[in-house]
Amino acid sequence: MLNDEKYMRMALSLARKGCGLAAPNPMVGAVIVKEGRVIGRGYHQKYGGPHAEQNALSSCTEPPQGAVMYVTLEPCCHSGKQPPCVKAILQAEISRVVVGSADPNPLVGGKGIRILREHGVSVTEDILREECAKLNEVFFHYIRTEHPFVVMKYAMTMDGKIAAVTGESKWITGEAARHHVQKLRHRYTAIMAGVGTVISDDPLLTCRGVRGGKNPVRIICDTRLRTPPAARVVATAGQAPTVIATCCDDPERHMVYQKAGCSVLTVREKNGHVDLRELMRKLGKQGIDSILLEGGGTLNWAALESGIVQKTEAYIAPKLLGGETSKTPVEGAGFLSPGDGIVLKNSRIIRLGEDFLIESEVDGSVYGNC
Repeated sequence: MLNDEKYMRMALSLARKGCGLAAPNPMVGAVIVKEGRVIGRGYHQKYGGPHAEQNALSSCTEPPQGAVMYVTLEPCCHSGKQPPCVKAILQAEISRVVVGSADPNPLVGGKGIRILREHGVSVTEDILREECAKLNEVFFHYIRTEHPFVVMKYAMTMDGKIAAVTGESKWITGEAARHHVQKLRHRYTAIMAGVGTVISDDPLLTCRGVRGGKNPVRIICDTRLRTPPAARVVATAGQAPTVIATCCDDPERHMVYQKAGCSVLTVREKNGHVDLRELMRKLGKQGIDSILLEGGGTLNWAALESGIVQKTEAYIAPKLLGGETSKTPVEGAGFLSPGDGIVLKNSRIIRLGEDFLIESEVDGSVYGNC
């Protein structure tokens, strides 16, 4: 068991290398061990490319017959962009497969493990299961709900302010925290902000300073279609995919954004803003599996009220700004009593330079996941 955990941790480390590149497929790592020697390693490097098991087999330094394969996620048994990994494992005559987590995909869902056993391969399940499942929280949510996994990110002072009383917000946190945000932009498929943020800050919403980083799909929630045509997110739509979600259904007003390279997505209006649940359904159908929400207090409240948020990333700077009218991370109508509030769970604290990151899961039982 100890050796199983040791090699599964190696596979997990490999799997993490696919962060931001494998989506909407899961991150998967594989290690092949023969007589106590690691003879092959691999991970799912990018969407559409060979899977971890295939890469591990092709890297073998000696014949894999009779070896043990450690893989963080149940091997697939169906054909997609790649052939089934189960078939490759059987052809390689692997004698034992150690699996971290079962695959929730209905096309797999225990079938891969069953096929291996039916062909005489010994299978050990659930080694470091929680860690392996946590690694693919985005994939698991997306495959089960067909909606994006939404992470609400904000930076604030220790007295809960996201800007000074003047509205000035640069910079609340230091360089280490800001660099960590860029990693999140690489990790998640899309980034979402409100039109108010675009008008006040004119952000690029791209991934910068991360080696090998990719730009997220930029989604602007703009109920009345007020995004300035000269805004940087519009002007750079040819370099980074940009979606404007609006309740305005006037094709002529859409044209200026479409000519710039933006995609305009029309959704219903709810409570005076874009219906975020409908937006999540439409984005999910377009293959958007995850969203980093970098909104202001208004959009953050709407997202929480709509029940679309699965996780929060709160960057906290050791500063006090004060100000009765200073902006806070979540505004809107608010809840009537403390007992009505959104509950966060499984929080962990990370030190980033002089700042702190508190990462928490949203207790979906409070309002139900979208």
